[in-house]
Amino acid sequence: MVDPDTLLADALAQVDAAPNLAALEDVRIATVGRNAPLPLALRDVGTLPPEERGEAGKRLNITRQQIEARLTQRQAQLESSALADTLANDRIDVTLPGRAMPHGGLHVLTQTRREIEQIFLDMGYAIAEGPEVETEFNNFTALNIPDDHPAKADSDTLWVSDGVLLRTHTSPVQVRVMGAQDPPVAVICPGRVYRRDTQDATHSPIFHQVEGLVIDEGITLAHLKGTLEHVTKRLFGEDRKIRLRSGFFPFTEPSIEVDVSWGDGWMEILGAGMVDPNVLEHVGYDSTKVTGFAFGMGIERIAMLRHGIPDIRMLYDNDVRFLAQLSNS
Repeated sequence: MVDPDTLLADALAQVDAAPNLAALEDVRIATVGRNAPLPLALRDVGTLPPEERGEAGKRLNITRQQIEARLTQRQAQLESSALADTLANDRIDVTLPGRAMPHGGLHVLTQTRREIEQIFLDMGYAIAEGPEVETEFNNFTALNIPDDHPAKADSDTLWVSDGVLLRTHTSPVQVRVMGAQDPPVAVICPGRVYRRDTQDATHSPIFHQVEGLVIDEGITLAHLKGTLEHVTKRLFGEDRKIRLRSGFFPFTEPSIEVDVSWGDGWMEILGAGMVDPNVLEHVGYDSTKVTGFAFGMGIERIAMLRHGIPDIRMLYDNDVRFLAQLSNS
């Protein structure tokens, strides 16, 4: 029969000497584990003479309780020490400035579109949107574009099926607006459009437009000119002037092309004109009572002029180095 006092002294010495929690677990197994001397001695109590069993079992159980109590105490000490070490090593100085986190910004095309939209919102216009897959009627017929017009050729337009195409401008949205409400109308129609163009420095098969429409009684070319002068100054600066040149669009009559003063010369920025009476009649308006004007500008072209971007492809290459220079973040 082992001596409980010897077991206790040896076990307590091992517990106190354990340098960390892993070592303490090894001591626990060695002193009170299933195959340690103390549990084995408790199992052997039944082999002692009856008169010795009570005293021997009592002493061994007290020894076990004392060892387990010291194990618990040492575990708490080591856990506290480990926590202190962790806090000391991983300490964060909350007074230091935080790390700057990289973040994105609006694409230059989105910035330009929103600036254009805000100019017209300030003037009382509404914003209208429509589907990019359009009917031939809305995209061509209602806009006074005849069946034999070159714009309808497969070489110019992306047809989805008979009578259905990817819209070539946002003017079909104007047709939808006029078909849904009576005058007065004052809307702009921003959106993506599609044409069968070969991509180069100034052309892309997918690009963005903002087209505008005003319909009411007594609308004249003077209203259009005043509107375009205001928009041009907001976009390019108060010192800018505009020049109107005669042009041709099937859905406006008269039609004009608009240039903005640029350095020592002029730069074309948009097309416009008075809404052709045939277009008004197509949507059910009385062309003897109401008149209107329409205009359209390419968002890419405006962005390229304002920021000196030489190639339209730079807007679509997703080169973060380039886009970051024009980010509003």
